[in-house]
Amino acid sequence: MSQLYRDHGIVLRTYKLGESDRIVSFVTEQHGKVRAVAKGVRKTKSKFGARLEPTSHVALQLYEGRELDIVTQAETVDHFRALRDDLDRLTRAVTMLEAVDNLSMERQANPQLYRMLLGGLRALAAHDSPLVVAAFFWKLLALEGFQPMVDACAVCGARSDLVAFDLEVGGVLCRDDRRGSGLTPEALELLRRILGGQLGLALNEPPSPATVELEHLAVRAMEHHIERRLRSVGLLDRG
Repeated sequence: MSQLYRDHGIVLRTYKLGESDRIVSFVTEQHGKVRAVAKGVRKTKSKFGARLEPTSHVALQLYEGRELDIVTQAETVDHFRALRDDLDRLTRAVTMLEAVDNLSMERQANPQLYRMLLGGLRALAAHDSPLVVAAFFWKLLALEGFQPMVDACAVCGARSDLVAFDLEVGGVLCRDDRRGSGLTPEALELLRRILGGQLGLALNEPPSPATVELEHLAVRAMEHHIERRLRSVGLLDRG
C-alpha cells in the first residue's frame, strides 16, 4: 500500500521527464537507492528545483509509488557550495556519485554507503586534495568486501620489494611475482595510510606523481569491480 515516508538523501543524478518534471535518483539513509519524480522542478517558479541537483544533501518527504516514488517535500541540508563553485572538485564529486549509483541497490537500505558518500563529499569540500576520490574508491571497495592486500605479496606473502598491483589478485605483488600495474613505494605508502586509518595524513599530501598514480589505480580498481567504465572519469585528467 502506497504511503508517505521521510528520509535523508544525496542526489546522485537527474533525468528530464516530460516538459517540466525530472526523475531524481537518490541514495538515502534508510531506503537505499530511490528513484522519484520531482514534478514541475524545471519550471522557473519551482519551489525546490534548485535543491534537487547532483551532490545536494536533502531532507525528503516522498510518496511511495509502484515503480517511481514522488517527491512531495525537499529541504536542503547542504548544497556543498564549495564543490559547485569549483569545476575540478565538482567533476571529482560527480565521479564519486557515479560509483555509488553503480553500487547501490534500489530500495535496499545501506546506511553505511550513504554515510560514506556524505563523508566523502564533506572531505572533498574541505580538502582540495587529489586523493579524496582515490581514498573514497578504496574505502568503498573495502565496504564491498574487496579490500586489497597491501602489507605483503598477494601471491607468495613476501613483505619486501613490493613493486606491482594486480586487480585480478586484489593486492600488491613482489618483484618475482609482479604483473598488472607497476606501483612505486610512495604510492604504496599512501595506499597503506588510506586503508590503515591515517586518511588525514594522506589528504594533506601535496600533489605529486604518487598521488596521480594512486588516483589512476583507484579508478581502474573501481571500474574493474563494477565491470564498466565510469563515464565521468573522461572529464578527469587520467594521464
